[in-house]
Amino acid sequence: MTGPQLHLALGLLIPAAYLAGSIPFGLLIGLAKGIDVRTAGSKNIGASNVGRLLGRRYFWAVFLLDAGKALIPMLVASLAVNRAVRVADAPLDAGVYGLWMAVGLASIVGHMFSVFLRFGGGKGVATTAGALLGLWPYLTLPALVMLAVFVVVFRSTRYISLGSIAAALTFPVSYIGLGLALNWRPFGPQWPFTLFSLLVAALVTYKHRSNIARLRAGTENRAVRVT
Repeated sequence: MTGPQLHLALGLLIPAAYLAGSIPFGLLIGLAKGIDVRTAGSKNIGASNVGRLLGRRYFWAVFLLDAGKALIPMLVASLAVNRAVRVADAPLDAGVYGLWMAVGLASIVGHMFSVFLRFGGGKGVATTAGALLGLWPYLTLPALVMLAVFVVVFRSTRYISLGSIAAALTFPVSYIGLGLALNWRPFGPQWPFTLFSLLVAALVTYKHRSNIARLRAGTENRAVRVT
């Protein structure tokens, strides 16, 4: 695959990733069980609210589906990039990194601002996780750091929202730190990944703005009990 062909392939994946990310699995599963999750519980279409309303197995079903709708486009993009590198035996440029990043970001934006929900949507935690896991190793390793932060904050506070926010804010710091340590050049050709990490942190925090207000007021719900 030549450079122009790779750019075209990644460019075509971007709208496909957005449409995949827009599929509201939480809402669909809730409706299948007779509940509109947009009007019950926290009124969110994500896994936490579905688990609160329907039980543990539905939490995991929605979480995995929401992660998968970002993971699959990112894996396809990663395969295309890796194949091009093997064939051309040349370093990647910022343009490729930017398009590669845009595939993952499109999935996340699709979940948060779904075309099927009049541009409403969920908070993007599971979808972000899927996008990061699909971009090995550059974003997968920072994602593991995020996971560790989430676990520590969640276990110490019992707030899923606070753990999610703390993990998201950790992402750009961990990516830049690992990038400098491993010579990924986060301020060189990989600057699109640096931008991506900042955008993810900003988007996830923005979508949790109601949780932040409740945390400040002391009215946020603690750990969801999914049985």
